[in-house]
Amino acid sequence: MEVVRNSAHDSSCACSIDEVVDSVLHRYAEARQIADGLTTRALKALAADVSVPGTVIVNAAARARSGMVELEVEGEEVPVGTQVVRTVRSPFPTGAMTMKGEEVMSIIGEIRSQQIGDSTYINSIDIDEDDDGISIVVRADNRLRDNLLVDEVKADIRARIAARPGVTVTVRMDQPVRQRVIARVADVPGLGWTTWTPAPLDVAPATASDDGRTLSNGLVEVVIDPTDGSFSLNGRPGFDRLVDGGDQGDTYNYSPPDNDTIVDRPDAVEIVPLESGPVRAYTAVKRTYTWPDRIDDSSRARVGSKTVEIVTFIEVRAGEPLVRLHAMYTNPSRDHRLRAMFPLAAATDRSHAECAFTVVERGLEAEGGPHERGLPTYPCRRFVQAGDVTVVHEGLLEYEVIDGGSTLALTLLRATGMLSRVDMTYRPLPAGPPIHMDGPQVLKAVEARYAVAVGDVDPYVLADDAFLPLLTVESEGGGSRDAEGSAFTVEGAQLSALQRHSGGLEARVFNPTDQETTVSLDGRSGWLVDLRGRPLQPFDGSFTLGPHAIATARLSD
Repeated sequence: MEVVRNSAHDSSCACSIDEVVDSVLHRYAEARQIADGLTTRALKALAADVSVPGTVIVNAAARARSGMVELEVEGEEVPVGTQVVRTVRSPFPTGAMTMKGEEVMSIIGEIRSQQIGDSTYINSIDIDEDDDGISIVVRADNRLRDNLLVDEVKADIRARIAARPGVTVTVRMDQPVRQRVIARVADVPGLGWTTWTPAPLDVAPATASDDGRTLSNGLVEVVIDPTDGSFSLNGRPGFDRLVDGGDQGDTYNYSPPDNDTIVDRPDAVEIVPLESGPVRAYTAVKRTYTWPDRIDDSSRARVGSKTVEIVTFIEVRAGEPLVRLHAMYTNPSRDHRLRAMFPLAAATDRSHAECAFTVVERGLEAEGGPHERGLPTYPCRRFVQAGDVTVVHEGLLEYEVIDGGSTLALTLLRATGMLSRVDMTYRPLPAGPPIHMDGPQVLKAVEARYAVAVGDVDPYVLADDAFLPLLTVESEGGGSRDAEGSAFTVEGAQLSALQRHSGGLEARVFNPTDQETTVSLDGRSGWLVDLRGRPLQPFDGSFTLGPHAIATARLSD
C-alpha cells in the first residue's frame, strides 16, 4: 500500500518539492522493511519444511537459473568449487589456558556483551569447580542463539575467584572456525529451491590478473584502461567512460548552460585488485576528477572547482555474460549531469527499453513542440538495448543514444536546484512554480549499480541475474518437502505478480514480444479474469496470449 501511495504524478516522479520527496522515501523504506520481513518469514517457513538438513538455495524468479550465493561453512577446509571471502576465528585464544584469578578477571572484564566480534556471539559460559580449581568454557558461534546475562555470569565468576584466593583457573574458548565462501549454484528451479552440496565449477572460472587490470571468465574479457578508468569488453574499448557536464535545468528537463565545461578525463586513476576467482573476480577503479562547483546564473557558465573520487567496482562472475559495475562517490557539485558511456559495435537508429509490461522501441529523436524541445533522454525501467549492447540497472532510469547512434549514455546523476526554471535553453516557458530546492542537488553519498553485456542476450534474464539474488536459508531437516523442488512454474511469458487470492493463487503474466505466445502454468486450470476479478474465460494447463498482452490467471486448484 505504501508503494501505491507513491504512484501519484507529483509523488513518484522528480517534479516534487523536498518535503514530498522525504515522505515518498519514508514510504518506500517502510515498504522495503515489510518486504524484507515477509521474505525472512517465508524463507524460514520453507526451511522448516525441507526434509534434509543443510543450506537451502531459493530462487524467487519464475525461470530456472544458475548463479552465485554467499554462505558460511564450518571448519578449516575450503569446500570444493568455492572461493573464500573471509575466515572467522575467535578473537580470543581457543586452546585451554591455565592462569591465576587476577588474569582471568582481566580477560573476563573485556567481555562487555554477548557480541565479542563482528560475527561472534557468546551463547553460554559454563563454570565448573572441583578441588583442583575452576574451569570456565566460553561457547561462541556466528549467530546469537540464546540470551545470556553476561554481567550476572561475570559477577558469579568474580565471587568464586574471590572465595578461593590463589585458585587455579582454566579458561577455554569453544568456537568453531567458520569461513564465508561464495559458490556457483547450477539450475535452481524457478520459484523453487535446492539444497546446496559442494561441487566443482561446471563452467570456466572467473580470473583476474595480478594487477587487477584484466578480468575474464571465458565469456567476457575486461581490460581496464589505466589512463581514464574505462575498460575494453571483448576487445572493444571505451566502456564506462564517465562524462560530466553542466545542467542548468530543473526537475522536469535537462538544459545545458550557454558556457559549458565538460569533464571526461580523470586527474588520476588507481586500480586496486580485490578478488581473483574462481567464482568471482573483481577490481576497484578509483578515479579522481576536478568538477566545477556550480553554474553561475548571470554568466550561465560553470564556475569554481571541487575534487571528487569515484570508486567503481568492476566484477565478473563464473558463467555470466555480465560485467557488473558498482559506482560509489560523494557528490560535491551542483548543477550538473554525470553519464556513463557504452560504445556500440556499429551505429544504430533505435533503442529498446523496458517499460511497464512491455519493451518500447524508440528512435534517436524525440517529439517536441514550440513550448519544449524534444529531448531523446528516454526512461527505462530495468534495461535498455541499443545495437549489440544491453545495460541493466537498478533505478537509474534515464538513457540516450548519442554520437550519431554509436554510443549509449546512461545517466548516473542529475543534480539541479529548481523545481521549475523560467529561463532555460530548451524550454521557453516554466513547467511549474520556480521553487529553489536543495534535495535535487544530491549533495550526499551516491551509489549506482548497473551491468553491461554484449551480443545476443535476453534482457529479462540479465535483469533477474543482476538484481534478483538467489537467497539462502539453513534447514535442520525433518520436513515434508524434497531436497529440491518448485512451488509453481510459468513458461511462455513474463511473470509480473503471484499472490494469494481467496485461498488460491493468482498469477499475472505479460507478453513483451510482437508474437503470439502460449502460456503454460504448471498444468494448473482456472479462469482468466479482468482487473476487477470478473471471469473472462476458463483455461486448462495453458492459454494463448497475444502480442504485448497482459493476462491475470486465477487458479482453481
